[in-house]
Amino acid sequence: MLQKISRITYNVIPVIVMIGLIPFVANDYWLTAIDALIIAAVLWYRNEKHDITVLVFGFFIMILAEYFFVSTGVETFVRNSLFGLMPLWLPVLWAYGFVAIKRSVFILSR
Repeated sequence: MLQKISRITYNVIPVIVMIGLIPFVANDYWLTAIDALIIAAVLWYRNEKHDITVLVFGFFIMILAEYFFVSTGVETFVRNSLFGLMPLWLPVLWAYGFVAIKRSVFILSR
């Protein structure tokens, strides 16, 4: 069980780092680029089956989901560099979140 927890933690650390950078990187374009580099490094280091598919799926699904949240007033953002609605880095962060969730579910199911 401890090995599963450590493997899941490894997959969650990039998410924590990306979230931790938000208050320190004011420029959404730079933050998006940094997040993309983190994701690329993680996938280069260890690319599991269907990671890219889940990453792309998560990116587009979260743009759509966040669009509905913002358009209905459920969420509002001060930083709105993507379509004037949300921060550009948010769907990128969510995209890797989908990968981390997929990997964690796989770890837990074994």
